[in-house]
Amino acid sequence: MPPNVQNTLPEGGKARRVYLSLRDDISNGTFAPDAFLPSESRLSERFGVSRVTIRRALDTLASDGWIEKRTGAGSRVLARGSDAPQIAADMATLIPQVIEMERSTTARLLSFSYGMPPAAVTEALGLAQGEQVQTAVRVRSCDGQPFSHLTTHVPQDIAQSYDEADLATQPLFRLLERSGVQIAGAHQSVSATLAAPEVAATLQVSVGSALLSLTRIVYDTTGQGIEYLSALYRPDMFRLEMNLNRVGLGDARHWEPVIGAGSP
Repeated sequence: MPPNVQNTLPEGGKARRVYLSLRDDISNGTFAPDAFLPSESRLSERFGVSRVTIRRALDTLASDGWIEKRTGAGSRVLARGSDAPQIAADMATLIPQVIEMERSTTARLLSFSYGMPPAAVTEALGLAQGEQVQTAVRVRSCDGQPFSHLTTHVPQDIAQSYDEADLATQPLFRLLERSGVQIAGAHQSVSATLAAPEVAATLQVSVGSALLSLTRIVYDTTGQGIEYLSALYRPDMFRLEMNLNRVGLGDARHWEPVIGAGSP
């Protein structure tokens, strides 16, 4: 079963660092289910902190459902459950996979409104000063477990072709194409961020948890920006992959992505 997550990290910067490091170790399999974490004294040496700090981190891991503390035995890693979904996407073919993901997962609309966008959105979409956008916030789930928090901004003149009910039941790509927009391409970037309180509650993770952050700007055939997407993903449930080939000769030899390849 997934962890019973609380929305706070342990008090103190050192305890938070220990908590996040150990949680990452559990997520990536360094500590497998049913394995025991090192003793408090060993962890204290590893992180260079007091045993009180280690206990704070372990207590939070236990309350979040990552470990079980056993008196006299230590801290046992709990299984996440075989039903916990793991979603992978190939960076080289991400857009088709995102469309397929929209078919195989469910989305819940959290908010739908019109208004002035942030300055970064206005600039990225090439909007006129004062031009409004339709902003929607959705959470996407797989097998009932939330894995992504999606915020989209669409220019008002395009967004008027669909309403709140449409967006609650249909993928945005489909609604844009239905409106007559001819999508030509997109630019996207991937980075990392920390979960703010509202996002943490929606994705059922602790405040300050690391999230995968993807920004995508979609353009039509005239080069006009038609969608600005800010997507936040739980890294324990979603990952980006890429196959690479070693190509070239001599000093020009380099890695090149394999376009159209499936995940390894």
